Amino acid sequence: MDVVKEDQVLDCSGLLCPMPIVKTSKAIKEMQSGQILKVIATDAGYPPDVEAWSRQTGNPVLDSMAEGGRFIVFLQKS
Repeated sequence: MDVVKEDQVLDCSGLLCPMPIVKTSKAIKEMQSGQILKVIATDAGYPPDVEAWSRQTGNPVLDSMAEGGRFIVFLQKS
């Protein structure tokens, strides 16, 4: 498996819905097409929310994982 290398990291630890998605959307809009955003969140609702957001916006989820109560998601700006 290839290792995903992020261009930017967004730490949303401690934030609750809808703030992680709001901050994700804002960060992605400021990035160049093809760049990768790594998001760290602690809100258990973030993984399904970001999957839905990804489908709606066309910015694909490249990888996601959970570790130690944190959810780590890699998104690519379309």
